[in-house]
Amino acid sequence: MRPVAVIGIGKTPFGAFGDRDLRSLAVEGGEKCLANGRHAPGQVDAFFLGNFAGPSFAGQNHLAPYVSTALGIHGVPATRVEAACASSGSAFFHAYNGVASGVYDSVLVVGVEKMTCQPTPRVTEILAGAGDCAGEIKAGSTFASLFAMIARRHMHQFGTTREHLAAVAVKNHANGALNPDAQMRKVITMEQAMNGKPIADPLNLYDCSLISDGAAAVLLAPAERAQEFTDKPVRVLGIAQASDFVALDQKPDITTFPAVRLASAKAYQMAGVGPADIQLAELHDCFTIAEIIAIEDLGFAARGEGGPFTLAGHTARTGSKPINTSGGLKSKGHPVGATGVAQICDLVLQMRCEAGARQVPRHSLALAQNLGGSGATCVVTILGTV
Repeated sequence: MRPVAVIGIGKTPFGAFGDRDLRSLAVEGGEKCLANGRHAPGQVDAFFLGNFAGPSFAGQNHLAPYVSTALGIHGVPATRVEAACASSGSAFFHAYNGVASGVYDSVLVVGVEKMTCQPTPRVTEILAGAGDCAGEIKAGSTFASLFAMIARRHMHQFGTTREHLAAVAVKNHANGALNPDAQMRKVITMEQAMNGKPIADPLNLYDCSLISDGAAAVLLAPAERAQEFTDKPVRVLGIAQASDFVALDQKPDITTFPAVRLASAKAYQMAGVGPADIQLAELHDCFTIAEIIAIEDLGFAARGEGGPFTLAGHTARTGSKPINTSGGLKSKGHPVGATGVAQICDLVLQMRCEAGARQVPRHSLALAQNLGGSGATCVVTILGTV
């Protein structure tokens, strides 16, 4: 397998865009990425689209060629990847394998979702399709209620508090307020985070990610050719995808996600690094408890210590392990199919020293963790400067 580099990135702002459709968002992100990677559409050997529910949200199937041809990419393999909230993380994983194996020399990955065209109850119903529809969803569960159960169990088992959950929200909103592409550029106080509108006990409005529209794109090439297209290539040092049961009731312990632990172990081994070496990370904070558990499963803190680790300031931009300097899903937004690739884009901005007011001083080794459903899919990617 040959070394692979990210040579281009591009994304749209995340938000609620009533005048935009799925294809226009995807094309904007893809065109920005191609320009950033000094590529014409005809130079792309393969196209991967990360999208969770375009057919349900937007009424359009056959999405990969629908988008690729709009970008001017013709005749090459165009493949849609669906893995719930990890759809574009998984698309990135498969694109990486295509370049690393030598099958392709240039692959464009676009992640996109158009969610706000549906009313909130319908969005909730569509998202629930990533759960066990024959069991937990049929019984009335939503992802908010499932992660609320996870949070309540974590509180019971480890003493995690509402203050710990609120600390995640406060920190991510502080970061998102500095991100010009974030959906909710709003600083919140601990008091606000503690007393938001109840959603599913113990989670409130400030513990939950946003319903969003948006797209993000990355361009991959062999590392040996990266300097032809960019002065600031970023190497993919390690990457792995793992899976687990979809339903919570099949998991022996809902306070940890085996797919995260397995994918991260493989990615660490591939990159030849450990948790202590990672300088910054973009983690999948679909709910505040998800970031706390990810901190533990990735080895940044011991089991049960993710909340105190956050409250102590270690995950802040000025902390020892900056996490979600983009604002995370909580503040940046969560257009489901775009999230995994957007994480890569935000890390690359940091590693190129192009993150503006959010820039952190240590930025040569970074990690992205993209979660699907309630832990059934996970993709972990480790990036390094060349």
